[in-house]
Amino acid sequence: MNPSLEVGNIVITQENIFSFLAEKQMIAPLAKEIILDSAIEPIECTPEETAMAEQQFFMQMQLNPQDTEKLKIWLEKNYLTREQLQKRILRGIKLEKYKEKTWGTELQNYYLKRKKQLDKIVYSLIRTRNAGEAQELYFRACEGEKEFTELARQHSQGAEAETGGLIGPVELNVPHPEIAQRLMTSQPGQVLPPCRIGEWVVVLRLEKYIAAQLDQNMRRRLLDELFNSWLSETIQKQVKFNFELPEVLSS
Repeated sequence: MNPSLEVGNIVITQENIFSFLAEKQMIAPLAKEIILDSAIEPIECTPEETAMAEQQFFMQMQLNPQDTEKLKIWLEKNYLTREQLQKRILRGIKLEKYKEKTWGTELQNYYLKRKKQLDKIVYSLIRTRNAGEAQELYFRACEGEKEFTELARQHSQGAEAETGGLIGPVELNVPHPEIAQRLMTSQPGQVLPPCRIGEWVVVLRLEKYIAAQLDQNMRRRLLDELFNSWLSETIQKQVKFNFELPEVLSS
């Protein structure tokens, strides 16, 4: 008997499953899972890692692995064999070990390439559409007639007025490139002359420059970046479609 899945009055069979996957946009996610399974297959887990992963999984699912009857019911409900469950339990650990094994040695160089975008800044901004007003506010801020914060609250025309012009900390790739470039070459506390950014004329002051550090969180983030880049490229290269498009789509 050919396997099938009934959901209400819909019957999914070998003949129509591809069209269902395409319609529900599940082909790419399925391809991703297949590629990952193949990549992490050779990765080994220590007995300690296995035991810890199993303990965490069963606690999360509120299952007792010693209660074989309840475990059997859970497996049947989730259409899994015990072997498939074991693969699912170890998948996260294997994936992290695969990332470290594949890209760990090149992480330092990648970090140095990305560092300028990873550094953070805290800055203050006043924006107006009137160039003359921006120039006046710049002089008032430089002369100390009023605090930059007060001037921003009173005159800035963006959402930053609510915070006294204060923005950040944000990574250097977040602000407009012209703003980022000007702040990178300034000193904390320095008020910069007005410059036009699109429809706005802005007055800037760098408050703080925060250099990125290659700590554990940064390592994890950069490994994920390298991994996701590899995964996208691999999906593009390896996924091939061998089917005929419906006439309405191919015309």
